Amino acid sequence: MSEYIRTVNYYETDKMGITHHSNYIRFMEEARLDFLRKLGYPMTRLEAEGVVSPVVSVECKYRNTSTFADVLNISVKVEKYTGVKVEFAYTGVNTESGKTIFEAKSVHCFVNSQGRPVSVKKNFPEFDAKLSAELM
Repeated sequence: MSEYIRTVNYYETDKMGITHHSNYIRFMEEARLDFLRKLGYPMTRLEAEGVVSPVVSVECKYRNTSTFADVLNISVKVEKYTGVKVEFAYTGVNTESGKTIFEAKSVHCFVNSQGRPVSVKKNFPEFDAKLSAELM
């Protein structure tokens, strides 16, 4: 599991004074990229090795609102991993109030630059081992 700290910017709020729901998906992506970087596999490395990981699906449950200048602690963990697909689970918590702001999941596949599926297990055993270790 990895933690990512994110402060809500003013432009990410709407006329109601709360974070617009679409921004939580962006926060998840930032947290996922930070997670991969901490594993030693930033997207720059994966792309240089010919692998990208597009989103297959995403879901988000909004539990409480956040507002401008709130600091969120977003935890990221690998929920499922098959060697071809990975599912991440996210929980965003307001660091001051302790309230859960959102709970979410995203599923990503691995493809090469031609868009064909890539078996991480077969072609990138070190990365596969790191993702597999995160399941435990």
